[in-house]
Amino acid sequence: QVQLVESGGGSVQPGGSLRLSCEASGRIRSITTMGWYRQAPGKQRELVARITSDFSTNYADSVKGRFTISKNNAKSTLTLQMSSLKPGSRGVNDCNAGSVWRSVDRNFSETYWGQGTKVTVSS
Repeated sequence: QVQLVESGGGSVQPGGSLRLSCEASGRIRSITTMGWYRQAPGKQRELVARITSDFSTNYADSVKGRFTISKNNAKSTLTLQMSSLKPGSRGVNDCNAGSVWRSVDRNFSETYWGQGTKVTVSS
């Protein structure tokens, strides 16, 4: 299995920047996709950014041009560089990893989540 530990959350001024990190351990070689999700108060969890095995990236429309997702080659570290943060924005940001692997005649897939890190932008 995969373990994910997040850090870097906190409070920031409007228009400011913040960098989130996610450290992965365990069966990281099986990871195919990694991403960041956010859950704002009273809302469902939503995708912020995603990066695939070939380092292709996808972003929510609301963060395009402001956020950058990246990972190292070993897939042990996932980062989200956030800039131009909007006033009043807040939520719990979760690191996500999707894994695919095989055992004998079976294939498996699993999704893993970190514990979450809170980000708050003042108004």
